Amino acid sequence: MEESVIRRLFDDVRAGVVSTDSAIEQLKNLSFEAIDDFARLDHQRALRRGFPEVILAQGKTPEQVVRIFQKLAERNDRVLATRVSAEMHAEIGPQLPEATYHSLARVLMLDRSIEPKIPGILVATGGTADIPVAEEAALTAEIMGHRVERVYDVGVAGIHRLLSQNDKLQEARVIVAVAGMEGALASVITGLVSSPVIAVPTSVGYGSNFQGLSALLAMLNSCANGMAVVNIDNGFGAGYLAAMINRKIENGGK
Repeated sequence: MEESVIRRLFDDVRAGVVSTDSAIEQLKNLSFEAIDDFARLDHQRALRRGFPEVILAQGKTPEQVVRIFQKLAERNDRVLATRVSAEMHAEIGPQLPEATYHSLARVLMLDRSIEPKIPGILVATGGTADIPVAEEAALTAEIMGHRVERVYDVGVAGIHRLLSQNDKLQEARVIVAVAGMEGALASVITGLVSSPVIAVPTSVGYGSNFQGLSALLAMLNSCANGMAVVNIDNGFGAGYLAAMINRKIENGGK
């Protein structure tokens, strides 16, 4: 349960809108909630990490995704499901009418939060083919309460395209660099800016790319300081980390 939801519950109790008994019932399962025999939802995740548990739809049945999504939506203003295929969304979309589906990123999200977005995150890609992973990162950061600048198709094959965006690069507090092929974009960006860079290797590339392994190794072996690397195609992980860093910066390290 998100902190904002708990505060709202306390305010409702104080105002007499919600009874004490009703509030106690809502807080009983604050630790975790078992759903049949297939899931145990960690309702304290939002208090610990600043965002509710996220649903990885891949490997789950449509029925399981719907049940988990609905349960999370009962206690949180924001719900995120990743790796939702178009086929799965066609089946579950009508059962989750409030949720918005982003087909390119394969993300299903519900955002009822009214908090203003925090600026400071920039997501860049080496090529157009990297955009699905980049959008997963950008949308993750956005639902976590951040405003995201996008700079796409600025890879090193035409480095003047990247350099033309230097003002945006310098203004960003946190940068997510998404690239396949040889994965050089992240190193170049890290060498140009003073902010932390989160590198995301993608599986985009020809045979010797080894489904992203060459880009991953290139990023791990970078000599540019201040870069962190997430797993291949893990836009979600990069967006989540960027959001956590940016919020710390916004709050003065708290």
